[in-house]
Amino acid sequence: MGFTEDIIKLSEQVRKRFDQVVGEEATKMALIVPFLSALGYDVYDPSEVMPEYVADFATRRAGQFEKVDYALAINGTKVMLVEAKARGQKAEAHDGQLSRYFNGLLTTKVAIVTNGVEYRFFTDLRDKNVMDKEPFFTFNILEYDTKDIDNLKFFHRDNFEVTAITNHAEEMVYVKGMTQLLGNLLRSPSEEFVRFLVAELATVAPSYEIKGRITGKIIDKFKPIVKKSIQGSLVELMTRSLSQEITQPVELEVEQEIEEEEKQQESQESKVVTTAEEIEAFEKIKAITQTSISYNFELQYKDTASYFGINLGKSTWWFLRLYLSSQKKSFITRLNVDEVKSLALNFEVQEITASLGDTASKVIISSVSDFDKLTSLILRCYEAEAAKHQVFIPDIIRMEKSA
Repeated sequence: MGFTEDIIKLSEQVRKRFDQVVGEEATKMALIVPFLSALGYDVYDPSEVMPEYVADFATRRAGQFEKVDYALAINGTKVMLVEAKARGQKAEAHDGQLSRYFNGLLTTKVAIVTNGVEYRFFTDLRDKNVMDKEPFFTFNILEYDTKDIDNLKFFHRDNFEVTAITNHAEEMVYVKGMTQLLGNLLRSPSEEFVRFLVAELATVAPSYEIKGRITGKIIDKFKPIVKKSIQGSLVELMTRSLSQEITQPVELEVEQEIEEEEKQQESQESKVVTTAEEIEAFEKIKAITQTSISYNFELQYKDTASYFGINLGKSTWWFLRLYLSSQKKSFITRLNVDEVKSLALNFEVQEITASLGDTASKVIISSVSDFDKLTSLILRCYEAEAAKHQVFIPDIIRMEKSA
């Protein structure tokens, strides 16, 4: 079952349970915990989902230590905090202790306030390591659209990357503000906007140039003209097919943006400690892929707070993501669950919610040595990803390898 299907199912359950849920504890168990589970967190693992979390720096108030309802961790690193309200209460206001925890836990970049129906996501866009007063994203489990689902995927355990979330949060905030600004200007063009357009007319053609100073009288004359021009432009944009004109440039711009974000993320995650176990796994997998007679990519790895990814030279060209915590070990592939099961006999295989709609499966292992028993699967994962990028070894090299 994919992520979208998980959310649809949860939405149906919440709708059925809604009237029966009374009080904060019932809200947690019936509504919030299933939501955290849908985001890929193991709600039965206290090292991953920590209820009633008390930090080392917690202060006493009214004789008790301050705490947050849930702290979520990935491979031992706390990444999100959750404050729960009872179903029926507003999820708008949050207690000061949530922001104090957010500000104190430097690895935590997302805080959620929820009543089990509405989830309000906060980060630190205004001041680093200081929780914003306003959420950058709100998700309602009973009222959402496809775009909301795409935004929610960023917080799934298997997709969680601090830089990607921060960049996306900033984009969402400014897109919202810019959309409101443009909407206001298009509905009622300001004097400054009209003055700007009139001054720019000459850039279209010299014959359009307005000679002399742009006075208030000229502004008044052009206001209705600007409104009609805006309406005409919008109609033209909506009725004309732009796919052939903009597809390629947009793809190039997006690829450049992704590469820039990856460089920024690599810089920020340089403090992540790569373990000897992860290096051992990388060397084993590298040796297996070198037996391929069709492809010859130089493998690289990307170590993040949430996973250890292995790719074909670009982080977006990944084919395995390893989760090698001391409590449990697993890895994710981009193959469908049926194919993985056929290549990983005697191993537990799970279908998982995947990043941006890709097919994905998780394999549970007990140690790095299990990779020696999964050579066929690893080679298949490598070659499936390599095939997407169509870089083949010349025939002479194939012959040498197969000899």
